[in-house]
Amino acid sequence: MKIADDCLVTLEYTLKDDDQKVLDSSEQMGPLDYVHGYRQLIPGLEKALQGRETGESFSLTVAPQQAYGEIDPRAVFEVSRAQFPPDTQLEVGMEFETSGHHVVITGIDGDIITLDANHPLAGKTLHFDIKVAGVRDATPEELEEVQQSFVAGCGSSCGTGEGGCGGCSGCH
Repeated sequence: MKIADDCLVTLEYTLKDDDQKVLDSSEQMGPLDYVHGYRQLIPGLEKALQGRETGESFSLTVAPQQAYGEIDPRAVFEVSRAQFPPDTQLEVGMEFETSGHHVVITGIDGDIITLDANHPLAGKTLHFDIKVAGVRDATPEELEEVQQSFVAGCGSSCGTGEGGCGGCSGCH
């Protein structure tokens, strides 16, 4: 069976950056299941999977524009230290969620805290080694679940402007 919309696809994968550092892998997280056609993956990866079959293996390089987008300078901003609980020890590199967005502290200058809400993989070229481990028709229940989350969307917090929540965590 070829990968097409409404198929449940199981992938084994390794994701690396330009320095060949492993960023994510199904060896650590287990195989990835997704329903094709609902933007659960970054656009460049989903497009490359269209029409492939169980057992196929391939390598793929995805530019930032087809992954998590370029770094958006508007997503880097300053806030007052007063916006944090007074007993919180702030450090550069701290990560947290606020209003549904992943944010990292990138600078501290007295009472001014610089935050970056870009996806951690924004601006990066991604290198995948992929094996299609399985392809089957999604069940009605699986389709209903993915359609509900597709309609709800995630506000494009992954930076792609594409919506859909699958792209918000790591490679997928």
